[in-house]
Amino acid sequence: MAELTIRASLNNLNDVMAFVDAELEKLDCPMKAQMQIDVAVEELFVNIARYAYAPAEGDVVIRMEATAEPRAVAITFMDRGVPYDPLAKPDPDVTLSAEERQIGGLGIFMVKKSMDAMEYRYADERNILTIRKAL
Repeated sequence: MAELTIRASLNNLNDVMAFVDAELEKLDCPMKAQMQIDVAVEELFVNIARYAYAPAEGDVVIRMEATAEPRAVAITFMDRGVPYDPLAKPDPDVTLSAEERQIGGLGIFMVKKSMDAMEYRYADERNILTIRKAL
């Protein structure tokens, strides 16, 4: 298990990505899975940085855990920002044109589609969001 506690600020996105990629490299993660994980991590971290504490800032803990059987990685984001369950919102209707679609939700939809599992819970006054991907 590896863990990073960092300010939920867009300025820290590169540090978050470097942490995640370094851990994935240790796991000999296939490139396709790494690219999907990178997109998901970026989307989730940017959402936390923009909305969790707005207009102030706070910390986010990013925890990575690997399993051998089955070979997979779980990445958990924990923040003490405003309680928000991104899974509670219905998926956007991707059959509609961009002009007809409501704004927002497409990033979370992409994360849900590219990860094998995505879970949210609010406990101990923290948002806890976990994504899982088989390697």
